[in-house]
Formats: sequence, C-alpha cells, structure tokens
Amino acid sequence: MLADNDTEYCPRTRLAAIAFAAVAAVLVATPAAAQTSEPLLYVSVGETSRPPIGWVQFCQDRPWECRVEATEARDVDLGKNAYLELERVNRHVNESIRPMTDLEQYGVIEKWTYPESGYGDCEDYVLLKRRILMQLGWPRSALLITVVRDKKGDGHSVLTVRTNRGEFILDNQVDEILPWAETGYRYTKRQSQHDPNLWVSLGDPRPTPFVSAR
Repeated sequence: MLADNDTEYCPRTRLAAIAFAAVAAVLVATPAAAQTSEPLLYVSVGETSRPPIGWVQFCQDRPWECRVEATEARDVDLGKNAYLELERVNRHVNESIRPMTDLEQYGVIEKWTYPESGYGDCEDYVLLKRRILMQLGWPRSALLITVVRDKKGDGHSVLTVRTNRGEFILDNQVDEILPWAETGYRYTKRQSQHDPNLWVSLGDPRPTPFVSAR
C-alpha cells in the first residue's frame, strides 16, 4: 500500500492472457516502426515528484540499499533471451509469494520490504523482482519502481523495465510481460533513471477513459 495521496490496494488476481501478441509485435518491430509509434513505447516523464512514504521508510530501514551514486540512464537491449529471463523472474516471484496486506502482516498500513516471510503486497513483489534482476546483471537504471492507478482507480505498484523496444511492466496481478500502454493502468510516478531516490511524475498521452455518470 501507498500512504497519503498514494494510497493503494494491492489485490493479487490472475488476469486473462490477452497481450502476448502485442509484446511479440513490439519485439519484432523494425526501427522505423518503433519511431512512428514512439508515443506508445515510452511514457512521458515530467517534473520531480515526492517519493512514496514507503520508499522513504524502506531507505531508512535499509540505508545501504539507497546509498547509490547517480548514473547515466541505460536501457536494456531486449532480445529473445532477455525477454524470456524477464518472464521467468516475473512468474517465479508471482508464484513464490502469497498476497497479504501490510496491515495483516505487520500491523501498519504501509511497509515496503522484501517478502522474506513468503507473503507481501504489490511493492514487495516489485522490490524482490528488482533485486533478482540486478543480481542477474540488469542495470538499475532500467528497473524503475512505478506507482499507478489500476482499472478500479486504486493505487498499485509495478516494475517498469526500460528497453530499446519500449517500456514493459512486471506486475504481481498478471504473469504476462506487458507493454506499459497495454496494462489498462494510469501512470502516476516512478523512480528516475539517474537516481532511484529521485522520483518523477508521469504523463500519459492516451485520453482518459470515459466513465458514465450513471
């Protein structure tokens, strides 16, 4: 969960597998095609934003995790092997951890940590996926903790992976690796590529879905 304006609800549900074809289309896109569809490949990054309180507390609990130097932004070259590794990590963590709210597990509304007990909510899945991928050699600047609003309007956390083929989302609610624009989420903020302790607001070029007043 996220505190204050970032309040989130992190359900663990299995969504239907409908987007693999979209991912494959992005992976095989020619450079020219990628350029023409660029607004949907990458979310718009805005001004500096307030870090979620959960990240601040995570850094207080684990200062060695957050004492890092600023780096150059680096995207991953997303070939077949890299995509399969992302898929394996996402599925492994989703299947290894069982959903439980921070209130149920720790007695507090908000606590970001690794799910060492085997239970966690959405940001705990994200932290573990990020750590595993970095241990496998993926660059930190391409692995960005991201705050979104899900289809119900609830706060949720996912891991954005920046690649030369666009931005892909690792999510505890679905095992498929989806392009960011195919998730149905509205993107709020995420870590800066240059410094994980700096957070930036996100813009979305897609129109806001119409919701009936009835």
